[in-house]
Amino acid sequence: MTTTDAQTSAELPSTMRAVVVHGPEDYRLEERPVPTPGPGELLLRTDAVGVCASDLKCYHGAEKFWGGEYNEAWAEKNRIPGHEFVGTIVAAGEGALQARGAELGQRLACEQIVPCWDCLYCSRGGYWMCEPHDMFGFKGFDGAMAEYVLVPERALTHLVSPELPGQHAAFSEPLSCALHAVERGNIQFEDTVVIAGAGPIGLSAIAGVRQKNPLRVIALDMVDEKLELAKACGADITINIAEENAEAKIKELTGGYGADVYIEATGHPSAVQQGLNLLRKLGRFVEYSVFKDKASVDWSIISDDKELDVLGAHLGPHCWPAAIKLIEDGKLPMDEVCTHQFPLERFQEALDLVGDSSGGSVKVSILPNGPIPDGTANNLAA
Repeated sequence: MTTTDAQTSAELPSTMRAVVVHGPEDYRLEERPVPTPGPGELLLRTDAVGVCASDLKCYHGAEKFWGGEYNEAWAEKNRIPGHEFVGTIVAAGEGALQARGAELGQRLACEQIVPCWDCLYCSRGGYWMCEPHDMFGFKGFDGAMAEYVLVPERALTHLVSPELPGQHAAFSEPLSCALHAVERGNIQFEDTVVIAGAGPIGLSAIAGVRQKNPLRVIALDMVDEKLELAKACGADITINIAEENAEAKIKELTGGYGADVYIEATGHPSAVQQGLNLLRKLGRFVEYSVFKDKASVDWSIISDDKELDVLGAHLGPHCWPAAIKLIEDGKLPMDEVCTHQFPLERFQEALDLVGDSSGGSVKVSILPNGPIPDGTANNLAA
């Protein structure tokens, strides 16, 4: 890299530590060359990368719907995972800073998809459904479970305050996704809205629904501690489905009719039938989760019984500025949401904790360049 080709904020190392995919349940910490940004590209020093359920399903060998059928591993081999991240700009290829209105030393969050900008969907404005569907950490481009990450020219980026802890700033990715699901629900002031699941996406959806100010926001989960956090994020009513009949309770609250909107954020097949049952006629079902197992439901509920609107939600298009603002404005209990941070060398523990329903985690993050918070319950580095 020369000063005529690019700009750098400091002398950069030649190699970096990175987690690399070798196959299902075979991720390894390796030394990789630090990428050199070409024209239009940026290099970020990774501040934080979140670990989500999609990462875990990928780790265990789940397949993804690419090209018409489930026929490809979710992440390519030799790929660096990590799709929800923020980083500080440390180097830029020719024209990259000007194109993004950014400067060296600023912090960026990157949308997880890297659109082709040429397919049918991109040309019609639906970039988040891009047909090639390259995504950081899964397909086409390395992600951020590494000390540095390269941002290609085609990627979408958003400035984020450097004052935020890295794990809080990286939460803009799941929050933007949940806000898109909320938008899909077309929530009205008089609605009773039910969110199934009080994990990172569910809590984010609760926060987003609260911004729409419907009549009632109801959270469902099986863990009382998560339901308490749901209240802090904006739920009016919480129901522990292990102890109460959610359908009966919601119908009691709504004069026997049922909820207007149901947002599914658990990834468990049983939550699909649950939503169909507790919605009123002409209600709206929004599906966000990525499922490990197929869901089987009574399809006639959707048509003949209730004439429901069933809506999918994928990624977080056009919701990133709002998500970042919610976090920067201190509207969410981020210290309680971002419960666990790990150094890069303990990536395996981070993955395992996401898969441990009894581990007490909400949002797990990796801080490839440190520092791990100390003196708090979040400190797992000791």
